[in-house]
Amino acid sequence: MTAQFEGYTIVFDLDGTLVNTAPDLLEALNHVLTRAGLSPVSLDTIATMIGHGARAMISKGMKSQDHPLSEEDLDQYFTEFLEYYAAHISAHSHPFEGAEAALDMLAEQGALLAVCTNKKQNLSDQLLAALGMAERFDAIVGADSVPNRKPDGDHILRTVKAAGGTADRAIMVGDSRTDERAARNAGLPFVFVPFGYEEETPDQIGPDVVVDHYSDLVSALSDLIG
Repeated sequence: MTAQFEGYTIVFDLDGTLVNTAPDLLEALNHVLTRAGLSPVSLDTIATMIGHGARAMISKGMKSQDHPLSEEDLDQYFTEFLEYYAAHISAHSHPFEGAEAALDMLAEQGALLAVCTNKKQNLSDQLLAALGMAERFDAIVGADSVPNRKPDGDHILRTVKAAGGTADRAIMVGDSRTDERAARNAGLPFVFVPFGYEEETPDQIGPDVVVDHYSDLVSALSDLIG
């Protein structure tokens, strides 16, 4: 097999891109809501908030039931959320279909692989280890490991450097507007996977490439680098 991607770093978002984490995030949120005396919510209520972090999901879940929320309350709920989520982080989460095979193909063809995520570092490491995916990556860089997280392009650039790559040969793969903005801010091409948690359409996002299934990723990246 040719080393077509030798010298290239392929950077992936985590939640909604590599791994379908929505079921466990929703379960953690509903744990917090029911402890607060509220009703559990459906995934439709908070799906588009997943890429914005747990605080945003909690706020959305509370506001959907007209529950007043102070910053002090939010801090408490956030702590409860993280404790529950960490204890059940991989109960229902799973890699998107074809993701692991695509990662293996890219690695076999010489690519460096990295994860750039707005998830906390310890949770990112824990999730990928639990799913048996951590060793596939040359770098995993969470939101609290950098001065400024996505959409700041520096988050991606630090991730590329940590993986041993260079920005002039790096590509970002993600499922959100935040990922697209971060890629543009870093000066990288952006590949959009529309099966994640973004409410905007591919036409609205305006990526360089759209990949509907991981079975198409390697060929799409090959075309992108020429």
